[in-house]
Amino acid sequence: MTRVTAEFWVQAYLNRLRLSNIPAFVVAHGDDTAGAVLIKLNTLDGKAACFQRSFDLATGARCWVELNAGKESVVDETLARQRKFDQDVWIIEVEDRQGRHLLDEPGLAE
Repeated sequence: MTRVTAEFWVQAYLNRLRLSNIPAFVVAHGDDTAGAVLIKLNTLDGKAACFQRSFDLATGARCWVELNAGKESVVDETLARQRKFDQDVWIIEVEDRQGRHLLDEPGLAE
């Protein structure tokens, strides 16, 4: 099975968001080929959530899980810790008052 590079996935994700008129930008540019990707959803009300890819141990499938949610400052601290731990990580910030991130849509959910 061919793996998609991190940079390719990020560009495709940003394009999907753009097509849905959801603002997003790269906060941290990680490794182009194999960097992990973290998504920060900023609802512009002082709250945010952070999502990361994970494996479902029961099925072996990849899925998006919530790493942290709450006050935006707390989520930012979580992302800063992750960045110190893994300098190859990508961080994408999505800004949407409705809380849309599209990670549950076909092609992004898996």
